Amino acid sequence: MDKEYAPPEIGIVDYSGVQAAAVLGMTDFLVTAEFMARSHLAVDLPVLRVSHWKHAGTTADAERTFDTGPEFEGGRPAVIVVPPGLGAPLPETEARGYADWLLNEHSHGTTLCSICKGAFLLGETGLLTGRTVTTHWSYEEELVARFPGVIVDIDRLIIDGGDILTASGVMSWIDVSLKLIERFLGPTIMLNTASAFLVDPPGREQSY
Repeated sequence: MDKEYAPPEIGIVDYSGVQAAAVLGMTDFLVTAEFMARSHLAVDLPVLRVSHWKHAGTTADAERTFDTGPEFEGGRPAVIVVPPGLGAPLPETEARGYADWLLNEHSHGTTLCSICKGAFLLGETGLLTGRTVTTHWSYEEELVARFPGVIVDIDRLIIDGGDILTASGVMSWIDVSLKLIERFLGPTIMLNTASAFLVDPPGREQSY
């Protein structure tokens, strides 16, 4: 293997209270798409790396707890996704444990993505100030109260600001997964993945 080669990596944050179905579901979508892409391209090298990240509280950074490409050692994710969670939004003190790490990764070019109440964790970075974002309708007032500089539009399913992507409902992790698959592996693999899982491809609502 070429030591200089490294596939793009999508990291998924495994924080306290995260929806396990989203973490595992996104992983299944992405791993399946990666397998399809390698078969389609007839290559042996991995074309996408998927990882889970958790903050242990002992260091400033989160650490990989699951990795489909451990042979690539280190590296920085191209995208970090903060999935939805169940129950109340992550408390500020706990969210801050991830915020500095996310902010540092973003400063080095990593795209950050939140789904549903994951926006509260992303909000602690300060990067949402002045931006229009989306989240689940039940969190709109609380998100605005906690982060007054954030503009919330709950009528949008996905808002793609380039370096920051936010998605609304708890099940929009499916739309985000397919959007990321299309971004890194192309529309054919995205459509094949959607077909394999019997879900609609992105397009239920125009993304901005």
